[in-house]
Amino acid sequence: QVQLVESGGRPVQAGDSLRLSCATSGGTFSSYAMGWFRQPPGKEREFVAAITRSGDKTFYADSVKGRFAFSKDNARNTAYLQMNNLQVEDTAVYYCSARVANALGISWDWYDYWGQGTQVTVSS
Repeated sequence: QVQLVESGGRPVQAGDSLRLSCATSGGTFSSYAMGWFRQPPGKEREFVAAITRSGDKTFYADSVKGRFAFSKDNARNTAYLQMNNLQVEDTAVYYCSARVANALGISWDWYDYWGQGTQVTVSS
């Protein structure tokens, strides 16, 4: 059974950096296209970033473009979301997701596997 486990979320100050991790088990990590989504308090879940299975292509929501970077380490079966210059509006529960594919998925329901989420709280 495929499992995704996010970690790295914590309270930070505006302008800080944070790296989220998504560790996978039970499947073939190198075959996964992956995505990060987030759900701010009281709002709908929204797309953050996507990456192809090889890690050679990425796509970002406009709100995070230039500040966030998505990467995959196929040797460690782990994906990362580097978040720089965090803003209060980045406060959310962050989820990683995966699907056996070689494409960039921006819809939550395109993915087959999801983690339980990790909380990021940014204060001013």
